Amino acid sequence: MATRIGVDIGGTFTDLVYYDDETGETVEGKVPTVPHAPEEGVVNAVKGHVPREVIEKAEFFLHGTTVGLNALLERRGAKVGLITTEGFRDVLEIRRGDRAEMYNLFWKQPEPLVPRHRRLEVVERIKADGSVYRPLDEASVAPALAALVAEGVDTIAVCLINAYANPAHELRVEELLRAGGFTGGISLSHKISGEYREYERTSTTVIDAFVRARMSNYLKRLDGRLRELGFKGTSLITRSGSGSMTFAEAEDRPFETIMSGPVAGAQGASEVAQMLGIEALITADVGGTSFDAALILNGQPQVLYEGTIDNMPIQTPWVDVRSIGSGGGSIAHIDVGGLMRVGPRSAGAAPGPACYGKGGTEPAMTDAAGYLGMLGPGKLASGITLDFEKARAAIEPVAAAIRQDVETTAIGILRIASSSMANAMREVSVEQGLDPRTMTLLPFGGAGPLMATLLADELKMNRIVVPPLAGNFSAWGLLGADMVQSAARTRIMDLSPESIETVNAVLRDLFADIATRGDHLSRETVKTARIDLRYKGQEHWLSIEVPLDGETVAESAEGVRAAFTAEYLRSFGGTMTEAVEIVSIRATVRAPLPRRNQTLKPPEVSTEAEESVLAYSFGCRKRMPFRVVPRSAIVEPLQGPAIVTESTATLYLDADWTASTGDRGELVLVRSEAN
Repeated sequence: MATRIGVDIGGTFTDLVYYDDETGETVEGKVPTVPHAPEEGVVNAVKGHVPREVIEKAEFFLHGTTVGLNALLERRGAKVGLITTEGFRDVLEIRRGDRAEMYNLFWKQPEPLVPRHRRLEVVERIKADGSVYRPLDEASVAPALAALVAEGVDTIAVCLINAYANPAHELRVEELLRAGGFTGGISLSHKISGEYREYERTSTTVIDAFVRARMSNYLKRLDGRLRELGFKGTSLITRSGSGSMTFAEAEDRPFETIMSGPVAGAQGASEVAQMLGIEALITADVGGTSFDAALILNGQPQVLYEGTIDNMPIQTPWVDVRSIGSGGGSIAHIDVGGLMRVGPRSAGAAPGPACYGKGGTEPAMTDAAGYLGMLGPGKLASGITLDFEKARAAIEPVAAAIRQDVETTAIGILRIASSSMANAMREVSVEQGLDPRTMTLLPFGGAGPLMATLLADELKMNRIVVPPLAGNFSAWGLLGADMVQSAARTRIMDLSPESIETVNAVLRDLFADIATRGDHLSRETVKTARIDLRYKGQEHWLSIEVPLDGETVAESAEGVRAAFTAEYLRSFGGTMTEAVEIVSIRATVRAPLPRRNQTLKPPEVSTEAEESVLAYSFGCRKRMPFRVVPRSAIVEPLQGPAIVTESTATLYLDADWTASTGDRGELVLVRSEAN
């Protein structure tokens, strides 16, 4: 075991959980996010909730953040120049020639991160098999550099055609750029992505260059502040594909941290699924600004090998988390057609919902929930006591605009928000051929338990598990983020005994490359490998995990083919007779962190006097008395309606649900038999 501190930054709150391995104690804390300086929110959380002696002895600080993601969405990153092969200057704008919104006549593709006048060409050409078709004309590099320096670029992305197969020309271009006096950052595509598809690889390389400086500066500032507080351990940040990496590696590979924040919750959910033996689980992470949904099957989050941010592809392992702008701070407003909408605009941390009393005047989802009594007495984390009169005053203008009373409008706000969230959950379940009615819902985040029964009603789900530390669950998930490094390389060839030998050679190279990246080799590691396979003539592939003997495949070509066929049958309901071909080889090295105690906060009898509030029941469609019960007091099954309180979240238990405490401290909600 090891003492560790986890901090997750959200749009409204910064959440902390620390685990003390000497006492077995798990402590949570929540403070407002500082949007203009997110590291200050982290420092405030650590200083406010972790004793200095614990900070000094902590072995790991684990972090989840959206700094890189926000840099992309807000287009606030480095000034990037791109050097590419002659004839490929416009790859970023040509894209794939498709439309993200096929039937939207007014849709426009986003502007590329690098405008055309900063995209320059050099003379060279590598073939797909790695052979040199046209040697690098070194004289063509100097004018490209001069033009980019004249433009004042901060960093240069170098993406030459087929560099994944032979990086020699990219390496030489880097040498020439340095020899020419360029001191800024340089991102080489073959180091960023070893996979084919020029547009996707170019996009990934440019994204890396764009966020590199901002992420690096942020991590350096944060690490410096942590050291000032007395932290002497290892600082880690979560990767988009789950697991974690050191701050130093994240500075070198910032594109792998784009989805750092949302992944932490999925990571924690996979641990809960393994602990409780849940085969199929859908997460519902409801924060102040956004809603995230992920699917956990057989204890594992679903990992993709390419993601998209603002219609820009990025080639990196990517936990399949679907995010929308819907959370506790989402603003209810009237659109141009006179209809009420909720989100994606959010009240954020400042001024926050009107009921926070910090100057907000627009009605947020939290205002509607507070007015309906769903938040009980309204005493939240960070010392916030909700002002329900301000919530009513904020809702009134919207109610007048749609000619409804305040209560009906508040009910509508919650219904619209839950419908939007449920649609995101359908994307990871129904749209993949899976039935959410047979699954378990895992709600977390500050407003996750608040929305749990509404979401279950939307999807006809009958079982909900509310994890311990629900309000800070993403921060808890960080504490189990093993150190992970991965690499991939495209090698298109027929699947055969001979090609398995080529796969083994590539795997040895990939594992050797991973070994140069970080300090994970000082720990015991686990190596795994996957092969991307498809039938000949197909465009897309399935990724199949293969057993290893050391660093080589411990399976015959026929065995690999059988595994692919079985997965293809499961995914598509049939198979084909064409030959199978290999597309890419993937290697992963995992250095597990010491395990922590996973039995959190066992229930204990509460001495608090029980309260009651008049709240709206969505099941009964009327206001009725709701018991206000501390979570720690639930020893016997609790029949709704009730409001269950804990330090960082509030559970709304509607009349047709019953809650009981499980062996690991989780709350299990099931529909009442009568309903």
